[in-house]
Amino acid sequence: MDILQAILLGILQGVTEFIPVSSSGHLVLVPWLLGWDSPGLVYDTVVHWGTLVAVVVFFRRDWWALISAWLRGLVHWDWSDPEARLAWFLVLGTIPAAVIGFLLEDFFESLFGQPAWVSFFLLVTAGLLAASEWLGSRLRKVQDLRWPDALLVGLGQAAAIAPGISRSGATMAAGLLRGLERPAAARFSFLLSTPIIFGAGLLQLVDLFGAPDAMAQLPALVVGFAAAAISGYLAIWGLLRYLQRGRLYPFAIYCTLAGSAGLLIALIR
Repeated sequence: MDILQAILLGILQGVTEFIPVSSSGHLVLVPWLLGWDSPGLVYDTVVHWGTLVAVVVFFRRDWWALISAWLRGLVHWDWSDPEARLAWFLVLGTIPAAVIGFLLEDFFESLFGQPAWVSFFLLVTAGLLAASEWLGSRLRKVQDLRWPDALLVGLGQAAAIAPGISRSGATMAAGLLRGLERPAAARFSFLLSTPIIFGAGLLQLVDLFGAPDAMAQLPALVVGFAAAAISGYLAIWGLLRYLQRGRLYPFAIYCTLAGSAGLLIALIR
């Protein structure tokens, strides 16, 4: 992989990890459409850590408040602080993806080599986004979250292990369907992404120790990491500003067009 491809795929990962159009789907379909070789495990691991840096840096104050409140709650066994409860809800929301990913790892990995299925799942993402806008009441804030809300959003994150189903799209859609405001649904979605991106990156890092070509790819890895981190940070900032007034319909339309085009190309090929 050359430097230009590393930069472009890093930007693609950073932007689509947080904008609800599926990073995994794009990282399957774009190299497939352009005839590029698969970037491989080493590169995939590094750009995921880039997006992890983006979300941790952007929400650093939130995470400090959440962890501090959770520790105080643990010491005094008092969970009246909304931030302490939110920390527990993030733990609960992480469990479904961790369990389902562990049990069905081979099945989900097999989907990454099937562009037609990835394209179909983009259409599923489009449906989720449109349905959440159509049916969601959008009246509740993050402080109004309860454990059923966290569990449903966590199930949305678990479904997004399938390439083409957007993680941010599925979790935000679940939040909207539970009545959350768009910014609140997005904030919970991004906070919930932190442990799952960290866990996935950690598992990849274990496999990375056996990769013989990591040092040979060092320039591409460095620029890919930087591109993913910077573009991911900007994507979070831009989407949160957009959701103050904007709706998810444009992303649903995009996923519909991209998924339909992918299915058509797969059929022709």
